[in-house]
Amino acid sequence: MSTLSDNDETHTIQLLQQAEARRVAVEELVRLQIAKSALQGKKAAILVADDSEALRAVISLTLRSLGYHDITEAPDGEVALDLLHEREFDLLILDIDMPRVDGYEVLAALKKDPVRRHLPVIVASGLDQLEAVVRCIELGAEDFLPKPINSVLLGARISASLDRKRLRDLERLRLIELQQEKQLLEIEREKSERLLLNILPVSIAERLKHGENSIAERYASVTVLFADVVDFISLANRTDPEELVSLLNDLFSRFDRIADVHGLEKIKTIGDSYLVVGGLPDRRPNHTEAVAQMALEMLAALQALNRERGTTIAIRIGMNSGPVVAGVIGRKKFTYDLWGATVNLAARMQSSGLPNRIHLTANTGELLRDKFHFTERGTIDCKGLGQVRTCLLDGPISLVERVTGETRAAHEKLEAELDL
Repeated sequence: MSTLSDNDETHTIQLLQQAEARRVAVEELVRLQIAKSALQGKKAAILVADDSEALRAVISLTLRSLGYHDITEAPDGEVALDLLHEREFDLLILDIDMPRVDGYEVLAALKKDPVRRHLPVIVASGLDQLEAVVRCIELGAEDFLPKPINSVLLGARISASLDRKRLRDLERLRLIELQQEKQLLEIEREKSERLLLNILPVSIAERLKHGENSIAERYASVTVLFADVVDFISLANRTDPEELVSLLNDLFSRFDRIADVHGLEKIKTIGDSYLVVGGLPDRRPNHTEAVAQMALEMLAALQALNRERGTTIAIRIGMNSGPVVAGVIGRKKFTYDLWGATVNLAARMQSSGLPNRIHLTANTGELLRDKFHFTERGTIDCKGLGQVRTCLLDGPISLVERVTGETRAAHEKLEAELDL
């Protein structure tokens, strides 16, 4: 007969306590409670289901003589099933021939019950034909004893059934522990991935996860946008630190949502500056238009924030398009960043711009000429980059204006051809 050592039982109890502390599923918790009661040895809870009151009394008396005292009696299968749903038992001693719900039906019901299907059942019946024994075993009974029951044999069968139950419970508990460890590892992995995606584009993060150590690429055409809070030092000096951080977090979170809507990549924030780019790491043909639309929506988001918070914050926005080099630097703290004259000129557009206006190079304006209105600003001196012609983005050309312009152009072209 297999038995559990004290160390096994101690470890099982520890697993039970850990599993309950981690709030396992209700179904598993019921199993744990059943297992916990089984660990009490002679304190095991035993249910005796038999329609004969005299036989129930004999079985109960025999069980008490064997040292088991937590005994409950059921006069038929229906009452037995009700009791099994009301509390947990470690063993069921079951008669077959009973009114209303017989033993076969009880076994079938237990077999379908995900919580109680592992409950050991010893069938004690006067139906000792081979067919009845086979049917009981097929329905999940662990043992079959003919009536009248031999007390020595009953004690041995009960002890063996409880030992097997303990071993099964121990196995299930260890499986639960492994599943919980796997879940914890999965949670930590998801946390790590979310943190990685907070600082890196998805495609770049995937490349790092697959073992690439050095990631750097040249992009022929992207659009870079810098935004900066006007007179931030003065704002910081007169604002409570917690309120200042809350304000910036609110503002930049709104910008983040706009970037997500337009499929643009936020690169970083530096103090009160916000850097976003279109056209990388996934190349796209309409990156300039997408960034221009984001810039306009950033100004609208700022106006909404000012209304809600009662503030008067202003920002400068600078844009420029052209080639850049982008890549990942760092080992412990990864950073995905951009380099090149295009980035520098976008920063100059921001620093030399006007409050709550979108300042961009004339070259970038040409890429948007057919879809947006502009105000020419002339030539400005950009430190280290010389004289640069710039303009201010006013807003999108409406569909009516666009159709009218296209129609006018078509007419002009037709008239020119007729003159020839």
